[in-house]
Amino acid sequence: MKKVYLDSAATTLIHPEVISVMMDVLQNDFGNPSSTHSFGRSAKTLLESSRKSIAKILNAQASELIFTSSATEATNWVLRSAVKDLGVKRILTSKIEHHATLHTIDHLATEFGTKVEYIGILPSGQIDYQDLAAKLLSDEFTLVSLIHVNNEIGTVLDVKRVSDLCKYAKALFHCDTVQSVAKMKIDVQELGIDFLVATAHKFHGPKGVGFAYLKKNSMLQPMIFGGEQEKGMRAGTEAVHQVVGMAKAIELAYANLEADVVYISDLKKYCLAGLETIFPNLKINGTETFYNLINVQLPLSEEKTAMLLFTLDMKGIAVSRGSACQSGSIKPSHVLAEFLSEEESKKPSLRISFSHFNTKEDIDFLFEALKTV
Repeated sequence: MKKVYLDSAATTLIHPEVISVMMDVLQNDFGNPSSTHSFGRSAKTLLESSRKSIAKILNAQASELIFTSSATEATNWVLRSAVKDLGVKRILTSKIEHHATLHTIDHLATEFGTKVEYIGILPSGQIDYQDLAAKLLSDEFTLVSLIHVNNEIGTVLDVKRVSDLCKYAKALFHCDTVQSVAKMKIDVQELGIDFLVATAHKFHGPKGVGFAYLKKNSMLQPMIFGGEQEKGMRAGTEAVHQVVGMAKAIELAYANLEADVVYISDLKKYCLAGLETIFPNLKINGTETFYNLINVQLPLSEEKTAMLLFTLDMKGIAVSRGSACQSGSIKPSHVLAEFLSEEESKKPSLRISFSHFNTKEDIDFLFEALKTV
């Protein structure tokens, strides 16, 4: 059966060149990078070369990057240490963040009594910048945590605007760039971000590896104690093959970024035009969304909502939906629930996300499947 993958916001196909370099490391550079003999030195060289490569792409210093197992781990560490070690008393965030951020903040509020305030969301799915500016007028030491490209609807945060507001208010800024790193230019010096997190599997790299950017002199404390790996900030032997794979993936992404943006943007336009032909009353969730993702509300009956993903999966098509079926009842996603009406939330929403590995033939295959729903 033909299979079509249109869920790259969830994870991506590993690039063949990434697999190749990882296999080479696994076979030939298996040494522990903390060992002083030649096997260890070789692994250490690969590790630090990868760090420098990624740092250069982001216009960061190599010393500002710490490798982690995921962006979720990095977010947990940054937010927790900011409260526990840096003395942050209040966190400003939004209710459309990834659960890695929201659930961590909930836990910090319970454990440390951290005050949490939520920035308003406009009907467009964008955050209310005026509300953010007003909430930043406080004497309490504050951290702002916001997602750059929303993983469900693709709305894009004006990171520089938020950074400038935070700088003026002497607040810290943590940004979840999981969906944007390797898909657009990110210059940490220009943007002025304090903390940034990313993960390799969102840009055709391996799962189980990511990184945190910590602005110089951020004063965060270690997340894991033990050896001196990662400058003593994250103990444990580094997964060199995964780090090398991540560095290769981000290198390839930026080498082909301009062409990929044009190609994927065209796929998105093609998909949207076809969907509007099949469903004239279709509605797009969110405005001014990222070039590789669309979230659309389909004018289907409520009873078809629960079976939509199942039906498409049976036809070999992988997409996501903005609402989840739990215990037989349809509940809206926490993101869509923030700016859709209750009635709209009950309608089936599809998240379709693309990569340069997709073709218009893939999208045509989706069209044919949707015509039978």
